[in-house]
Amino acid sequence: MNLHQYAETHEVTNQPPSLDGANLYRLDLPLQEWGRRYGAGWAESRIDAYGALAGGPLMEAGFLANQNKPQFASHDRFGHRIDLVEFHPAYHQLMRTAIEHGLPSLPWAESRDGAHVARACMTYLHSQAEAGSGCPLTMTFAAVPALKLQPELAEYWLPKVLSCEYDPRNIGDRHKAGVTIGMAMTEKQGGTDVRANTTRAYPVGAPGPGQAYELVGHKWFCSAPMCDAFLTLAQTDKGLSCFLLPRHRPDDGRNQFYIQRLKNKLGNWSNASSEVEFRGALAWMIGEEGRGVPTIIEMVAMTRFDCMVGSSALMRQALTQAAHHCAHRQVGGRVLADQPLMQNVIADLALESEAALALSLRMGQALDHLDDSQQAHFSRLVTAVGKYWICKRAPAMINEAAECMGGAGYVEDSILPRLYREAPVNSTWEGSGNVQCLDVLRALSKEPGVLDSLFIELGDGHGDRRLATHIANLKAAFGDTSDIQYRARQLTEDIAVGLQAKLLLEAGNATVSDAFIASRLGEGGRVYGTLPRGIDVAALVQRSTPNWPL
Repeated sequence: MNLHQYAETHEVTNQPPSLDGANLYRLDLPLQEWGRRYGAGWAESRIDAYGALAGGPLMEAGFLANQNKPQFASHDRFGHRIDLVEFHPAYHQLMRTAIEHGLPSLPWAESRDGAHVARACMTYLHSQAEAGSGCPLTMTFAAVPALKLQPELAEYWLPKVLSCEYDPRNIGDRHKAGVTIGMAMTEKQGGTDVRANTTRAYPVGAPGPGQAYELVGHKWFCSAPMCDAFLTLAQTDKGLSCFLLPRHRPDDGRNQFYIQRLKNKLGNWSNASSEVEFRGALAWMIGEEGRGVPTIIEMVAMTRFDCMVGSSALMRQALTQAAHHCAHRQVGGRVLADQPLMQNVIADLALESEAALALSLRMGQALDHLDDSQQAHFSRLVTAVGKYWICKRAPAMINEAAECMGGAGYVEDSILPRLYREAPVNSTWEGSGNVQCLDVLRALSKEPGVLDSLFIELGDGHGDRRLATHIANLKAAFGDTSDIQYRARQLTEDIAVGLQAKLLLEAGNATVSDAFIASRLGEGGRVYGTLPRGIDVAALVQRSTPNWPL
């Protein structure tokens, strides 16, 4: 008897081909179209090259960086305090690749039309491969407007921030051509309410902007503690002020910056987040004393934009995986993507993904034209609207995409669990849902021109009766201020969906815009896969499904 005939219990069949090595840009027709639409066509070869990296070596590095979390070493083997966070080489690969390709620096180093959009497209691709490394990349990018408020500090720091050189060594910044910037704002007793911060700043000599201070206090959340410097907030005699705090002092000694522990987080595993203490840490004031919140908001506005881009990216990668799986998996003798109910689900997910991308890149276009008051007002509003809505939609959308794949989408061999764990960080970081919605009300009621800019952007419905009705209802809703805070989430949602509908309609793809408007402003259900009748779901599925191998 030949026992070897029983060694193989089954033949592996009915599995999708691997997407390993796919160029994520070439798989993504909506990204190509929206990037060109908003002015990034000149950078297409750069975006395409990054798409190849994101789907190939960076995707592999993303898995490794998450399987090997950063480790905190408080002391060296001799007993000296070192406060060192050690990362897997894959994390450094992700950081180095992004910085060398200008993800934190491109719009500032190349001030041209479409630069913010081009950078957002590459960030969108990078975040699909691995989102945790996006935290220090985003903060380095976002620190530039705040640093520019203090010219004497900017003269030294900006060339290093805008450098395309990654240097992770634990040495003083004066020995580095390139640096990264982190942020330390929130404290235990205040959280989002940073005005409750108790950290104190004491002038070393003369007080005031650009001057040296020593900071004493704690931060309950310090993102990316191995960065070379941090924007942080502390109280002075004139109130909460903004400071730049380097990890090393000018004499190369370590600053009085002590990591207490790393955070054990739901997701975002490759990135280190920490609790820190300042014990007389040397820092320099940025901006006007007592005006720390408006100063650091220059940074926060940009990080909120990246929350939009990052959540859109997570949704796209979830859609890519689900649509690819369903295009090859058979159930009952038929390919899943050809079955009506699955087509309804995939098409609905595709609409959500494309609408998120459209609003994010439209925001990028506004950032490229802040000298135009309409664009500046749009940017001010949509920073909060998009941060709320897109980040809020991501977890449920990713969950649905994982469900399309069944058990294959639930196991850690798939990227779907990581995408799902990552999604909540964008809705929480830089102000959770209520904070964003109240900021929407603040912008619309207290900043002249913002409300007008919203309805200029929305227009008259662009020939679509359903959108016109939605806009009219929105105007009426803002006319009634009696319980407007209570209704802030509904109002913000209505603004977001109205803007997304308008952008899709304007772009001219009737299949996409009609389906979105019919489902989001018409008869759609409350979960994904409840599109109304009459929608060309097959075309939407085809538009979203990777054509791989190319």
